[in-house]
Amino acid sequence: MPTSHVKVQYAKTHLSALIASVQAGHEVIIARGDTPAAKLVAIDPPSRRELGFVAYRVPDGFADALPESEVAAWEGDA
Repeated sequence: MPTSHVKVQYAKTHLSALIASVQAGHEVIIARGDTPAAKLVAIDPPSRRELGFVAYRVPDGFADALPESEVAAWEGDA
């Protein structure tokens, strides 16, 4: 991976070109004077996750009415 070294002022002025260079596979080291201060590198695009990645089946009686005792417990009357 090729690496370029640039000064802060150059990076400010040419940021779009530096980003294009990074997207093409280069690294850019940004320096204050002769001291490296930051590294500009590409990030990996987020991977797509498949919906429903956990095996689960809704029980048949899921939407059935609750028994009165259960309703009372939820309402604090138990």
